[in-house]
Amino acid sequence: MVRRFEGKVAVVTGGSSGIGRATALGFAKQGAKVVVASRNVELLRETVRMIEETGGEGTFAKCDVTVAAEVEAMINKAVETYGRLDYALNNAGGGGGAASFALTADCTEEDWDREINVNLKGVWLGMKYEIPQMLKHGGGAIVNTSSVAGLIVNHAGRAAYAAAKHGVLGLTKAAALEYAKAGIRVNSVCPGPVLVPWIKDVLAAQPEMIGAFLQGCLLERMGKPEEVAEAVIWLCSDAASFVTGHAMAVDGGVLVGA
Repeated sequence: MVRRFEGKVAVVTGGSSGIGRATALGFAKQGAKVVVASRNVELLRETVRMIEETGGEGTFAKCDVTVAAEVEAMINKAVETYGRLDYALNNAGGGGGAASFALTADCTEEDWDREINVNLKGVWLGMKYEIPQMLKHGGGAIVNTSSVAGLIVNHAGRAAYAAAKHGVLGLTKAAALEYAKAGIRVNSVCPGPVLVPWIKDVLAAQPEMIGAFLQGCLLERMGKPEEVAEAVIWLCSDAASFVTGHAMAVDGGVLVGA
């Protein structure tokens, strides 16, 4: 098997579970050394163990992506450990809290700030510290996790979440424009209904929400984290060398009928 990322280094935020974990494993299987980051050290250790069990190499950094000093320390650890940085998935984020299902006028300022910070500020902070390291080695590739809710809003109660995820797409395009000549490609993935942990929690408490999550999904099923990870891996690979500033929907066809 051709290992596309042999000798390269990747950072994955939100690497303790879901899309982040699946992508970290995908990078490792392709030969990259991987640094995974999140706030949950126990789950990060599990991700690293899974990487090592497949013959890969990885380490972890405890990191709250809304705190600049922690993001900077995470990137510094990656470079100090492996000598460089080539790829990044800025994936840490979330939903499912009060702000994710509150109408615009009902969302509290506290919930609004929390949603914007974790889903948008965290992506910006990631790029703020990733890009300078990539510039030192002639370029790289960054993927930011948005959402199908960054492209459309197909039901009520998504004001804060949709604003954050739309913001990720604008931020991605701005960075793509700014650093294309320096050899850094910046793209985003826009997952539709994918069985990530927070959605599993919502469905466990409210099974009737399945209809809301699958609204407009032509394939009539939840996606797997690995299906999104495959898109991330492709966007970082040389196969996507002519792709930058793109928002790739991995959504089961939600956008087709939107």
